[in-house]
Amino acid sequence: MFTGSLTADLLLGDVHSLKGKRAVVKPIVAELRRRFAVAAAEVGDQDLHRRVQVGVATVAGEAGQVTDVLDACERMLAERPEVTLLATHRQLISDTDS
Repeated sequence: MFTGSLTADLLLGDVHSLKGKRAVVKPIVAELRRRFAVAAAEVGDQDLHRRVQVGVATVAGEAGQVTDVLDACERMLAERPEVTLLATHRQLISDTDS
């Protein structure tokens, strides 16, 4: 079993309040969950209105499956016109890791 996580640092476009931020981030997180069957959430920079960190996690039987899902999630985030993908961090853990 393999567990993978992706943390994406995003810069939001024309957002001037935390309420406006929520209106942009909530649909992105929902789409990640729906399209890729992953766990996804806003995990950082909650007090900043133009920045957000989104975390994604997935589990699969093969490392390649985890990598493919995380690649697809990263591509989706990079293609969103309302955000700019600044950086990502990935982690892959095997159940045999100690």
